[in-house]
Amino acid sequence: MRLPSWLARHLAALRALLVLTVLLGLAYPLAMVAVGRMPGLAGNTGGSLVTVDGRAVGSTLIGQSFTDADGNPVARYFQSRPSAAGDGYDPTATGASNLGPESVVDTIAADPAASRPSLLTRVCARSKAVGELDGVDGRRPYCTADGVGAVLAVFRRDGLTGPVTRVVSVNQVAPATPFLGSYQGVPVELARPGEDYVSAGGLVVLIRGDAPAEPAVPADAVTASGSGLDPHISPAYADIQVARVARERGVDPAAVRRLVREHTTGRLLGFLGSPAVHVLDLNLALDQRFPVR
Repeated sequence: MRLPSWLARHLAALRALLVLTVLLGLAYPLAMVAVGRMPGLAGNTGGSLVTVDGRAVGSTLIGQSFTDADGNPVARYFQSRPSAAGDGYDPTATGASNLGPESVVDTIAADPAASRPSLLTRVCARSKAVGELDGVDGRRPYCTADGVGAVLAVFRRDGLTGPVTRVVSVNQVAPATPFLGSYQGVPVELARPGEDYVSAGGLVVLIRGDAPAEPAVPADAVTASGSGLDPHISPAYADIQVARVARERGVDPAAVRRLVREHTTGRLLGFLGSPAVHVLDLNLALDQRFPVR
């Protein structure tokens, strides 16, 4: 007996559903679990956890902060690069800040909770903080001494042309002191919360300042990675931290430098990527070789 065409189509669809459910919903996931249990892969599938005395202290793939309960850097440890993933290194909120090079003007709202720093100010503030922590020159081009973007809103009599009539340091508010006393003979004002000087017709002017062309604080110390989870820092960032870590642990800086070299990996296949230092591995090695007395 030949089945009606509509019923035959429904039965064929049902058979396909059952076969694909068994293959893709059961067999494939179980096969992947089995592969993940193979020697050499089990650690990765388990989160690449690092354990000390049977206690998980981190992951080889996900970075972490080395700060105290108040968020301040713990001076005896090497510090990781900044993270924009959630509140920092949150694997459930991985991602970057999505701020680009044109993000130079802060959002200064009347409600401080609604204020948002620009990318430039974030970089300036981080560079200043790293400089103070590690005793190096934290100055950067286009940054003020108090750690915000050195940006002016310049108003001219005829819009884009004519003499300057008003100048505002858009990223500084009271009680700060304007980073520049005057611009083309016009006194520089501090910004007022809630004011949008760009929309009001101010021309954005960045002031380079007297910072060195090559900052002492490297780029990875002031910018977050694309994922926000990078567990590595550059050898240059590790190098400026050596003196602080050695001082806090009461050891010879040369010994700490040797340890940094031991935990520095080269380029993949000799030409891919850049040399990097795994921060967690390095800090664990520090605790093992040079425990704090």
